[in-house]
Amino acid sequence: MMQDSLSTREMWQKDISAGITVGVVAIPLAMAFAIASGVPPVYGLYTSIFAGILVSLFGGSTFQIAGPTGAFIPIVSGVVLAYGYEGLLVTTVLAGILLLLMSVLRVGRLIRFMPRAVTIGFTAGIAVVIFVDQLDELFGVTFEKAPHFHENLLRLGQALPEASPWPIVIAGIGFLTLWIIPKLPFRLPLLLMAMLVPTFVSLLIPGEVATIGSAYGGIPSGLPEFKWLAIDINLITTLLPSAFAIAFLGALESLLSGTVADGMAGTKMKPDKELLGQGLANVITPFFGGIPSTGAIARTATNIQAGAVSRRAGVIHGITVLIAVLVLAPFASYVPLAALAPILMRVAWNMSERHHVMAMLRHRSSESLVLLVTLLLTVFVDLVVAVEVGVICALALFAKRMADTIDVRERTERYVTRDGQIVFSVEGPLFFGAVELFEHVLHHIHREPNVFIFNFHRCPVIDVTAVEELRRVVTELKAADRHVIFAHLSPSVRATLAHYGLLDVIETFETTQEAIEAS
Repeated sequence: MMQDSLSTREMWQKDISAGITVGVVAIPLAMAFAIASGVPPVYGLYTSIFAGILVSLFGGSTFQIAGPTGAFIPIVSGVVLAYGYEGLLVTTVLAGILLLLMSVLRVGRLIRFMPRAVTIGFTAGIAVVIFVDQLDELFGVTFEKAPHFHENLLRLGQALPEASPWPIVIAGIGFLTLWIIPKLPFRLPLLLMAMLVPTFVSLLIPGEVATIGSAYGGIPSGLPEFKWLAIDINLITTLLPSAFAIAFLGALESLLSGTVADGMAGTKMKPDKELLGQGLANVITPFFGGIPSTGAIARTATNIQAGAVSRRAGVIHGITVLIAVLVLAPFASYVPLAALAPILMRVAWNMSERHHVMAMLRHRSSESLVLLVTLLLTVFVDLVVAVEVGVICALALFAKRMADTIDVRERTERYVTRDGQIVFSVEGPLFFGAVELFEHVLHHIHREPNVFIFNFHRCPVIDVTAVEELRRVVTELKAADRHVIFAHLSPSVRATLAHYGLLDVIETFETTQEAIEAS
């Protein structure tokens, strides 16, 4: 039924309309993201073409629109700064291979368990970096970019006395356009207009502002050409950390974008297939000059809101960008770099998660600490370190929180016991964070009880660290000539204890009362 409806003229019209709409939105973003990443704008357009088509055909989300995104800018610009454009292409291929491995290993569902505080932290940190990185274009100053945020901020401050008024005027017109267009009674492509209006104004002051043409020599109007990459084995090991960062961020952002699309359109994404599509895009696109790509939330949402009904819309989006390259490339040379600064600043503002950041910081919880650490490390160190430290902090705090919910307490008074019996209730999942909970059990060795009954009714799982701690306690109790009994073992706990041989030396009963009566 769905396929029949998709073959009608009306559905084709909806896909064509949506594809063209999102293609128009993608053009200024692709150029802006490429320039912010330190590469010519045409490579951003090539990325939108190939990644957009490949992910639409092979990805796991019906309405996903892929291309270059702002989240990659700090990583990509760092790679370009250190290893050049050729190094970036190799890094992108490596990231694509890693994404394909993630798909094969079926880790798509696992990636979505990333702690929210870490996700918000590095996203906000990336937004800060993108926003500040546009200030040199906005003020019309140039300086040699450094690998670290604080160094660039210092160099920007030193260069500000040389600021030119005209780039500020052009950027101001861009900001004004972004503010006025949504208030008009009719619809216009916001980002495209934010690029075109300042461009037309800049034509009145030739030579006063840097343009794509003056900075990058214009955009070729032909088809992108295939070329082999020079891959150095020694370079691969150096680029792997950056490739891991791109693959991880690409996987996370594409799955998040697909989840948003599911909520808007009522579809169901296949996470591992989505990683397959993203992997193919990042492996193939660099051979045509493209840079890293992933699912773009804003463009995907635009695709759905514009009426897309199938994957065709994503393919048409890529074709639209291709036609623009073939037909309109000469005109792109006139676009002032200062006109792209407001677009990227708007992207940074929208992706900053500012409401979530403020809400979590006001809460003053352990999660707010994780967020703050991740955000600051993203800005002042790099994304890889930020995510690693953020996840470790989140896991440590989670383990502490879980350990606080676990208890091993005496519950003898709840049962009709005999003399010399003592009952302990094990409450909560036993894992490495709870190894000290059994310590107070041993304090009873020198007292009257000679039968120790452990009720595991409220213990759903146990890990190997807790098993070994339990073994130590049992060994000490038995050495003191005490009888140890386990009761109410869940299937999971019973299987784990049996696997590590603890049940070979312990008597077990289905219920605590049975254990009391039998001992």
